[in-house]
Amino acid sequence: MFHGGTAQEALSMNRSLLRFTAYLQLGITILFACGCAPTQPFFLNESPDLQFYLNQATSIEYPDVEVEHLAETTGALPPLTVGNHDYQFWDLTLEECVSIALQNSKFFITTNGNAEFRQNIATQFTSGNADQFGSIYDIAIQQSTTQSVPLTVDSDGNRTLPRGVLRANQVGGVEDALAEFDAQASGFINYGTTDRTRNVGINNSINPQIAKATDTTQQSAISKRLATGGVATLRQQVIYSRNNAEISSVSRAVPSDWTALIEAQVQHPLMRNRGTLINRIPVVLASLNEDLSIADFEAQVRNLVRDVENTYWDLYVSYRNVATSIIGRNSAIATAQFARLNLENGTGTRQELAQAVEQYYQFRGILESAIAGSNVPGADRFGVYGNERRMRELLGIAATDGRLIRPIDEPSLARVEFDWNESVAQMLYLSPEVRRNKTRLKQAELELISAKNQVLPEVNLSLLYRWVGQGDTLGPPQRRDVAGPNPGSSALAELTGGDYQEGAIRLDITPPALGARRELARIRGAQLRVVREKSFLQEQERLQVSLLSDATAKVATHYQLVQTNAQRWQAAEQEVEARLAEFKGGRSPVNVVLQSQQRRAQAQIDYYRALGEYNKSINYVDYLKGTLLANSNITLAEGPWNKKAYWDALERARERSAGKQVKYGVTRPEVVRTGPVRDADAAVNMMGGSADHAGEMIFGDPNDPLNMNMSPYRDTIEVDDVPLSEMGTPQQMFAPGVSPEQFAPTNPSQSTSPQSGGSVPPMPTIDSLPDSGSLQPLDIPVGSAVAPMNYETPAVSARISDDVDVSYTPTPVARRPLPSR
Repeated sequence: MFHGGTAQEALSMNRSLLRFTAYLQLGITILFACGCAPTQPFFLNESPDLQFYLNQATSIEYPDVEVEHLAETTGALPPLTVGNHDYQFWDLTLEECVSIALQNSKFFITTNGNAEFRQNIATQFTSGNADQFGSIYDIAIQQSTTQSVPLTVDSDGNRTLPRGVLRANQVGGVEDALAEFDAQASGFINYGTTDRTRNVGINNSINPQIAKATDTTQQSAISKRLATGGVATLRQQVIYSRNNAEISSVSRAVPSDWTALIEAQVQHPLMRNRGTLINRIPVVLASLNEDLSIADFEAQVRNLVRDVENTYWDLYVSYRNVATSIIGRNSAIATAQFARLNLENGTGTRQELAQAVEQYYQFRGILESAIAGSNVPGADRFGVYGNERRMRELLGIAATDGRLIRPIDEPSLARVEFDWNESVAQMLYLSPEVRRNKTRLKQAELELISAKNQVLPEVNLSLLYRWVGQGDTLGPPQRRDVAGPNPGSSALAELTGGDYQEGAIRLDITPPALGARRELARIRGAQLRVVREKSFLQEQERLQVSLLSDATAKVATHYQLVQTNAQRWQAAEQEVEARLAEFKGGRSPVNVVLQSQQRRAQAQIDYYRALGEYNKSINYVDYLKGTLLANSNITLAEGPWNKKAYWDALERARERSAGKQVKYGVTRPEVVRTGPVRDADAAVNMMGGSADHAGEMIFGDPNDPLNMNMSPYRDTIEVDDVPLSEMGTPQQMFAPGVSPEQFAPTNPSQSTSPQSGGSVPPMPTIDSLPDSGSLQPLDIPVGSAVAPMNYETPAVSARISDDVDVSYTPTPVARRPLPSR
């Protein structure tokens, strides 16, 4: 029983041990499956300063570049503001502005396209990059653009040619395209040894069982692609071979031998990629890409010139707006003082005086906006200072430099007519946008030629001629009596002897895939692109004519508006004089005078706006016709190179003239260009236009149902206004208005009016009043007040110092009656 119990207990213990072991193995398995590693592992030779640790992946950093700032950037003065007249006028003509802009332009502060109106591009320029705007570097960059694919050769040193259709956007500049025809040299040296057993008999002396050999091959070659599509290669090889084959009369004459080879090989395509037309297409496409850059450059220069002229007339109109606002402000001063006198004499009311003062402040606000610009609705957005800053942006000069640009060229009042047929012909030929798309059409036609060529089978004929020399030694190449490969013979001597020559002819034929699905699809795609470019060009020309029609019509319309507003201004001047005389005599209320003054000011500024738009419309017609640069005496030409370039070009020309011209075959490139762009007169004949049958432009139809008789507007109306250059200094022209106390009655106790019966609130008094009803100039310090202006005295004066009097405001414009017609 004891022994049995012991055995049972031992069995139970064994089971428990097995169960424990199983659980332990399961736990270890789970532990290894989940992984067991400390959260912070230990590293040998760990550095305590953690010098390679980064606690962030990305941060804002500044690039390490140094660019010198322009003097116009760092030397700009504080901006001009209302009341700041510490500067001098800088009188510039339109020609001077255009010249300065072209001289300073590295980037053209303008936009592409031929839109009539363009917003200021300064905000776009400062937030863009150099690729988005035209510059004087663009053409040179296009010419120096290269592909990333190098010239390659095969193992024999032959040029491997790119096969397939090239698109215009896949080629670089002309020099890069011509590089495909450059000669490419190549070479290699190959050294190898052999040490192995062979499955031959042990006593085989010709082919030993243990083979040991040394082989060396050196090759150098030069390969050139030809304009006809072929490849010419001149190749040289030296081969050294040594092995352990026994020397005998049966196996080997010498233990090692040298072989020298010279090979001349020509590969020529017979169908696909054959001919100068196909192989020069990449060069022509690259040259057309340069033509596109030139067209873009011309358009950018043209846009800059037009923007300068438009800004010039906008600045001119802003100055006229200031002058008009000054006249309106001074007229309101005079009217307010008359109303003040009437109130003191008991014949006026406080309401009339307040209304006159309110109009003074209205004109003063208009004047302030006309000088400095304002975002308030209804006010001048830019003003003189804003348009002057826009002009400075275009001229490439500092924003403020102590001078204020003042245009001194007066806009043209001459009636301009454009011959319609001549204008259309010139636009269709000279417009850079039309010429640009014609260039793109030519590129599409060349791409179609290339696509059609790829449907042909590739048939290449290869001709090889080889000179061979073999000997016991490599050289020297002197002639010896020992013939190779006998002992003492020379491989170079055998080569130069010319006794051993070889030749080979090879014809490779690779037709397109069965069905030529890809090639035919490529042709169809190229045909569709040609049709698309033609349709786009036709629609572009149609819409260009529409733009030209609108611009030509606006020339006539703006000329009529100039004449209409001139007569409106004339009538307004007469009305103001009559209303003011009635107001002086007490026969008219003050509000009638004030309204007439407002209408006169509006008529005057509308006249100058119409005059500015008329000159801009003339400019826009020339802009669309493509004659803007020619009419401005601006020509585009390549800048001078350094002397070394001219010497190299002359040497290259002498080298070519000393050579012999080689005819590459009957194929040649088709005509891509018709020659240099001609002038506007030649464009009329080239495009089929004629000016002989074009009649005079009619400004009005006598049978017009609106009964608008346009005959009085056909003759120029002379406007005797004051030129801007004669309007004095900035202090005289842009001084602020008067103080409100000049309109207050001198006796504050006088508070009733016979008309109103009410009381008038006391107003500040002024120091002096005129002795009579006619207003006299007041002694007002410059910068704080301004003397009133009337129509009975000449120009009003302001005393700058005790001994200097200057003209403060321009003399009122005298208008002459229009002849009745």
